Parts: sequence; C-alpha cells; structure tokens
Amino acid sequence: MKLSDSKVVVVSRGNKVVYDCDNRIVKVFNETKPAADVFNEALNLARINESGIRSPHILEVSKSEDGWALATEKVPGVTLAEKMAAEPEKFDAYLEQFVELQVEIHGHTAPMLNRMRDKYSRMINGLKTIDATARYNLLERLTGVKKEYAVCHGDFNPSNVIVSDDGALYVCDWAHATQGAPAADAAMTYLLFALNDKDLAEKYLKLYCAKADEPMQVVRHWMPIVAAAELSRGRKVNEEFLMSWIDVFDYQ
Repeated sequence: MKLSDSKVVVVSRGNKVVYDCDNRIVKVFNETKPAADVFNEALNLARINESGIRSPHILEVSKSEDGWALATEKVPGVTLAEKMAAEPEKFDAYLEQFVELQVEIHGHTAPMLNRMRDKYSRMINGLKTIDATARYNLLERLTGVKKEYAVCHGDFNPSNVIVSDDGALYVCDWAHATQGAPAADAAMTYLLFALNDKDLAEKYLKLYCAKADEPMQVVRHWMPIVAAAELSRGRKVNEEFLMSWIDVFDYQ
C-alpha cells in the first residue's frame, strides 16, 4: 500500500500511526505488531460492517513501507470526545448519546466474532504479574457468569465514536471486538473513564445501567476481570490502579 503524499498524522500511539489520507484513514503498524493481529482487526471490522452497525467500511489490508497497514473509509466529522471537550455545556447530552449508542450496539449479534469468554480466559491465564490463586479466582468468576452473545466493542470510549457531518454516529477501532456480555463491555468502558476521572466513570455507569436495564452489581462483577485483561496487554501504564481492581473479594 502506498500512502498519499498529502497524508496527515491523526494520532501516533504505541505500535501504530494513524493517517488521514484524503478519502481514507490508514492505520500503519510497526514491526512489533503481529500480522495475525492486523488481519484479525480487519476481519472484526468486516464482520461488524456486515452486522449493520454504523462503522467505517474496511477497504484494504496490505504492506506499506513502514509495516502492515489497514485502510478504512473516511467518515467526515469529529470524534465525540472532541465534541465533549469543545462544548462542555452539552456534555451530559453527549454522554447520553454515547450510552444509547453502546446499548444499540449490544442489540446486535455477529456469530463469527471471537467469544469474549475464551479471550478473557486466555488473557488471564497469560497474566504472570499475579499469582496462581488470583488467576484461579478470576477464572472462577468468569466461569460463573451467564453466556451471552451480544456484540461488544471492547474499547468503547468517546474517542472511538465519530460524529459525522450529518450528525450520525459511527464507531471505529474494532480491534478488541468480541461476542459476549454487555455488562463486561460496560465494565471496560467504566474502567477507561475511571483511569482519568472516577466521578465521570460513576456517572457513566449509572446512566448505562438505567438505559440498559442492567443491575449495577452485574457490571461491577466484571470489573476485576476486565482490569486483568487490560493489565495483560502489557502497556506498562496504570499498573497499580489495575492491580487494585483485581482483588476479586472487593466486589463480592
């Protein structure tokens, strides 16, 4: 894949750089990103496209000069995070839209997506920064939840929601998508908010549980599990915070 000479960096984070290339968005990964992960993200997005969820359509996966690249269509607009920052007086209204969109996504199914239960089990088993007893407790907690098969984004936050020029909301970055429990997806979103603002996280949680008709206790049951999953990614950030959530007895 040859990138446009007029490309503009949208964001550079970890092992990837995202470019705005005229009518497409191109995510370029460095050599540390396994090819299997790149193709899995592309496959996730293709399945989400087919499910009917508003999302940028996959266009191409190929090698670029800098590494594997994934190209999607460009949805003209700004992120919901940018709208929230630019219009603080409308923050509550935007948060409500955000939650309604998440609940809408959970109403979809995509039977070919990876199963959340299997993914979290692998991540917990591979987490060596906690002892065997803690891993056992987390796996027991995971085994005890009921099986569900809703589409779950896995990284649902306002920066992954695009407000298009016509006002429609699109969801991007489906690398962590699975089929599983909506409450687990909400727990991950709560965690992402809590990393920066615990009060906002609580506000989100109350709104989500009201709109999804989900008991708050069910979402909290998932919190140690999603914290362990996040810690297993090895990003070396907020480790102390995540470890504080992994004591399952805090949520009994």
